Amino acid sequence: GHIVRNWKVRWFVLLQDKLLYYKIEGGKKEPSPKGRILLDGCTITCPCLEYENRPLLIKLKTKTNTDYFLECCSREERDSWASDITGAIHAGHPIQVQELHRMKNSFKLIENISLHHIVERMCDSSTGIKLTRNLEQGNRYKETFTGSALVDWLISNSFAVSRFEAVTLASMLMEENFVKPVGARSTEATRYSDLSEQFLDDSTALYMFAETSKKNISSKEELQFNISELCGTIVKQGFLVKQGHKRKNWKVRRFVLRADPAFLHYYDPTKEENRPVGGFSLRGCLVSALEDNGVPAGVKGNVQGNLFKIITKNDIHYYIQASSKAERAQWIEAIKPLT
Repeated sequence: GHIVRNWKVRWFVLLQDKLLYYKIEGGKKEPSPKGRILLDGCTITCPCLEYENRPLLIKLKTKTNTDYFLECCSREERDSWASDITGAIHAGHPIQVQELHRMKNSFKLIENISLHHIVERMCDSSTGIKLTRNLEQGNRYKETFTGSALVDWLISNSFAVSRFEAVTLASMLMEENFVKPVGARSTEATRYSDLSEQFLDDSTALYMFAETSKKNISSKEELQFNISELCGTIVKQGFLVKQGHKRKNWKVRRFVLRADPAFLHYYDPTKEENRPVGGFSLRGCLVSALEDNGVPAGVKGNVQGNLFKIITKNDIHYYIQASSKAERAQWIEAIKPLT
């Protein structure tokens, strides 16, 4: 908040030139936005380290020097939002967006060699790039490589003849989402640098294969919460309202649905630590929509409708409200194949 420096759950909508945010009442988004952030002239900082106990922040500074601090519920979500917001900011500056494409057009790949082929070679267990574990600012990253290591590997495998060409090629791999920056050093470069300088030929800049990044990043606190549950691929995530088991009150929770293994976790968006406050395996669960005419048995308090229920194999009942019938149907459709 700008006046009272507290933290509140808001529903954000990213448009081409602005970021709108809405209040949530009873699990529903209010029809009119509470405020807006104009993206023209904005600068973005991610990760933002101004709050030591809040590692999942994005900072936006408008051209009128107004600061907005936005906290996400997971590292994946933070990086996804930051990437999309950065894209929207750059979209207002087509010359900058075209810079990397001009650089790409001036660099020719070896004949009959594709980016897919390079990535396949990189993943080879014997001749590929060496993957290591790294610890940075309390976050543990598995199966990573440094920017300078990738440049060395591209040159030694004859995909580039100079470090400039190797950096250009690495930038192409990153832009096409084969390689993803992780950690403060490499991620910050994607926020501040020109597009032609976003990949760092640096021994302190960390990268990993994009397809494995979601299940390989974990904080120290997450490691204490049965890491096997949190390694699955994220299938769906979003805000829902959940009824408590003891007090039977309703609270906004950030739900994350994962597959392989199939788990549904929920987070308290008002808490500082980024770890689930609850969750359960979906194997053997039953999920179904509840009718909106009347309050079902076992449900108490302020019920807005659009209810659905999940019964675990241990016969624990979870009552959840979506913001619309369509959203409820989407969640049920996503959960059912994982049960």
